[in-house]
Amino acid sequence: MSAGVGALRAGALFAGRSLRHAARDVESLLVAIMLPALVTVMFTVVFSGIVDVGGDYLSYVAAGVVLLCAGFGAASAAVGVARDLEAGFLDRLRTLPIASATVLAGHTIASLLRNLLATAVVLGVAMALGYRPSASLGGWAAAVGLIGLWILAITSVYVLVGLLTSSPNAASGYGFALLFLPYVSSAFAPVDSLPGWLQPFARHQPLTPLIESLRSLLSGGAAPDASRAVAWCLGITALATVSIAVSFPRRSTRAR
Repeated sequence: MSAGVGALRAGALFAGRSLRHAARDVESLLVAIMLPALVTVMFTVVFSGIVDVGGDYLSYVAAGVVLLCAGFGAASAAVGVARDLEAGFLDRLRTLPIASATVLAGHTIASLLRNLLATAVVLGVAMALGYRPSASLGGWAAAVGLIGLWILAITSVYVLVGLLTSSPNAASGYGFALLFLPYVSSAFAPVDSLPGWLQPFARHQPLTPLIESLRSLLSGGAAPDASRAVAWCLGITALATVSIAVSFPRRSTRAR
């Protein structure tokens, strides 16, 4: 350690640390695996006969469930960062020849890997229930890329939440509020079916173009909203990253 640790290696080490912590938390691991499956089944079985989408409801809802579960999984990053801060781990890193901010990169990388696995679970359960995506190889690659961009964006926001809140419990509570975004979008019902006063927000919030793009790509079509979806993801990530860079040097256990 006397010679210091490079940022890339440190990020990989901290990502491994975060993944090991998640693996040791058996209950959270089970929830992370089971929740996507249960949510997929719930929306398919409970709402398929209620919501009219002009076609197969499972094909319609799959993209929204993927992003809903990705957001739920990414919320653990806020708790992990807040826990590291409360325990004084970040303060200890500042005394070592290592870029202490790389621990945040580790949380982000681990969140990306965990939630790509959750995405595979959602799609696997949907296929078991009868979902048959017709995307080409390029369409699959584009869909996975969009999902990855959203996971990075929402995880960046959750990392910022973890830095700014006073405890892991507070981080969990504040982060939970972001999980309502998919419900106020085109994820589970067409925007036109929502109350009139809610439609402008649902139509212009980040998740709607992302969901529409994923839905189109997985069905083998083009994705005219993809550029808007990418712009939202990159914008959110950039804004959150700048906010983290400003906030991180000021945060310490002693400041709490």
